[in-house]
Amino acid sequence: MNALVLPRAAAAPVLACGAYLKNRAARLDGSRVTWSAEHGDLGDAAACAALERSADGLLAMGSVHAVAHDLHPDFHSTRLAAALAERLGVPAIGVQHHHAHIAAVIAEQGLVRPVIGIALDGVGLGSDGTAWGGEILWVGGALQAHRWERVAHLAPLRLPGGDVAAREPWRLAAAVLHAQGRDAEIEPRFAPVTGPQAARTLHTMLQRGLNCPTSTGAGRWFDAAAGALGLSVRQSTEAEAAIALEKLASAALARGDEPTLPAPTLDLHALVASLFEVPDEPAARERAALRFHLALADGLAEVTATQAAARGVEHVVFGGGCFLNRVLRERLALLLKRRGLAVHAPLAVPCGDAGLALGQAWVAACSVSDASAAESVASLETH
Repeated sequence: MNALVLPRAAAAPVLACGAYLKNRAARLDGSRVTWSAEHGDLGDAAACAALERSADGLLAMGSVHAVAHDLHPDFHSTRLAAALAERLGVPAIGVQHHHAHIAAVIAEQGLVRPVIGIALDGVGLGSDGTAWGGEILWVGGALQAHRWERVAHLAPLRLPGGDVAAREPWRLAAAVLHAQGRDAEIEPRFAPVTGPQAARTLHTMLQRGLNCPTSTGAGRWFDAAAGALGLSVRQSTEAEAAIALEKLASAALARGDEPTLPAPTLDLHALVASLFEVPDEPAARERAALRFHLALADGLAEVTATQAAARGVEHVVFGGGCFLNRVLRERLALLLKRRGLAVHAPLAVPCGDAGLALGQAWVAACSVSDASAAESVASLETH
């Protein structure tokens, strides 16, 4: 287990059980964060057992006032948090996934004032029960970080086949065609690479809305763009399609390409649909990939700056695994700084799910402190 010292102290000691992917637990004591080892993904029984051992080790360091966890009720980390909290006689506090991403940076950097957080990743359960992942949030600073609001998000994208779509970008590209009224193109475009039956079945699913949940996940929009450009049919590793798309965009950027961009928007359907018309030629595909990155950054920057101005906020926080993408991160930071906003990205804490436990712990500590203060006030008022 390793430790991190924060610039500000939390109001209460908390254990946080972390995310589902790249799981890592953390204990927060004042300004000290003690991390467990990274356990991997909780779909693996060995990772679940390792998390249980780590939680016991962190609890052996002293008492806690709460146990924090993700909102998803079916994660092993959530069930473990509930069991531990019951055993200890303390509250189990659920923290929304993207809220935790932003709170992790607030904690790491001791941000006192409220922020607009941009959380971009593949998926996390939203407070409305749907799949989120392209979120713009207002979050209170420092000891008010448990107060938050979702103020904007990327347009929802259909996921034909549910979780399977995250592994097969062609499904997301087909969903974009369907949303744009171009259903007739789905089978002829994809049958040669997926087989006629798979393309026909997917077409039917989209037409009938069968097993087609929606997601605002930025990662799924990257997959859709990669699928439209023919970069990836099925992914063998995590973020394979997004990495391939970034590689093309980086090549165009290095050449000094300046693609024409649409008006800023958080609805990427038309943009991704236009990628189907890109010639199968290296420079054209590189330019198109760059256009996608820049347009995404422009849309996020415009809405973020508008929300910041409306709420008197001067600080913007980046969180989530999509910020490993250098083209997106640098373009978005540049645009926001030009609007007079201070930009904060994770430093020592990973921007992806391996750093999520810190955000969970910080939010839970703020919640416990706020609840205690409210109880004290209520007690005084009754005497």
